Parts: sequence; C-alpha cells; structure tokens
Amino acid sequence: MSPAASLSTIGFDADDTLWQNEHFYRLTEQRFAALLADYAEPEQLSGRLLEAEKRNLQLYGFGIKGFTLSMIETAIELTAGRVSAATIGEILAAGREMLSHPVETLPLVRETLEQLAGSFHLVLITKGDLFDQERKLAQSGLGELFDAVEIVSDKNIATYERIFGRHGGPEHSMMVGNSLKSDIVPAIQAGSWGAYIPHDLTWVAERVEEPVGEPRFRRLGHIGELVGLVAEIAESRR
Repeated sequence: MSPAASLSTIGFDADDTLWQNEHFYRLTEQRFAALLADYAEPEQLSGRLLEAEKRNLQLYGFGIKGFTLSMIETAIELTAGRVSAATIGEILAAGREMLSHPVETLPLVRETLEQLAGSFHLVLITKGDLFDQERKLAQSGLGELFDAVEIVSDKNIATYERIFGRHGGPEHSMMVGNSLKSDIVPAIQAGSWGAYIPHDLTWVAERVEEPVGEPRFRRLGHIGELVGLVAEIAESRR
C-alpha cells in the first residue's frame, strides 16, 4: 500500500488530544495517596493502583468508574480490609468530582478542526465510559465539527478496520492522538496514517515504542501542525 494514498478521513482521539484528561487522574491519585498515607508511600501506592487498574480493564473497561473501583480495591488490599467507610466515601467523592469536572480544551484544537472540517470527513474515535465521553464532547462544544462520533470499549487493529471501513477505508484515513498504543500503532497496522501528538502526561499503560520506520507515521509538536501535514500529504499525490 503506497504511503501517498489520498486522504479523505481524519479520526481524532479525545482525551489528552482534544481536551485535558490525565491531569485529573494524577490529581485524584495524589488525593488518594494522602488518604492512605499511613499505609503506603505514594510510589508504592501508585504501583499497587496500576496493577489493580490493569487487572480490572477486562471487567470495568477504561474510564473514571473503573479507576474509582480500582482505588477502592487497592485501599482494601493495602489496609488488609481495615479501610474505613469514611475513606471509601472520600474515594467515591473524588470519583464523582472527576465525572463532573469542566472540560478544558487543549490549545489550537478548535482552530485546527475548523480548518479541516468540510474538506475532510472528521470522526471522533474515543474509548471509555459512554456517558462520560458524551458529557465531555457536549461540554467541549466541538461536536458540531465532527461528521461522526465513535465511542468504543478499546482501540485495536479491528477497531480501525471497522470504523475507517465505514468512513472511506483505512488506506484513505488518518488517526490523530496522543497514545501510541491505542491511537497510532494499531491504526497504522490497519493501513491508515498515524499522527502522534505527545502529551506531557500519558498513562504508563499506554506507552510503547514509536513506529519510526513506518512510512505512514508522523510525530507532531502540537495539533496546530496537523493542517500542514495534511497539505504535505495532498501535495505528495500530485
């Protein structure tokens, strides 16, 4: 498949690509560490919490609800079942606050989407809790700029083959996101372009090596560079 195949569809990740997300997880984890300071050092607690999150992904999926349940499970394990009802209540309150936190759109997102809308078929492809992702999209005010919205339980090769298959074909599509593991590598393996935009905070479970040898892989400094990349790809077809 030629890396210069024409581009008609652009898929966008949401969390930490269009708006802040991991930042609120980190703040909540700090709050969680303070609650359990008598039982574990912050680094030890983070490790135990990460183990619980990975273990529970198949049960709860991605998102704040699964994160909250994993915090409760970790608290029970670390305290050998002695965690107080008041502490569990604090953990639940922290989860509720995350679910109601205002959406903070990242710089240059709206301007970039507005420049691409109309010329390309824009698809939001996000994973996680359905209600929470719908809430964030509505609050972001970006929904009108997308031609389609796909909220999925996970992102893998089959996900992109299926979604881009409905929206022009993988070979004519690009996925834009901050996660190499979920947004970029599987999209490229499905036959699409992958535009990687690193975020200062990325969950450790989403980190893999950059596919630097792939002709359809691009790394951008920020989302504002996407318009230029799309123009470059279009020029290469002439």
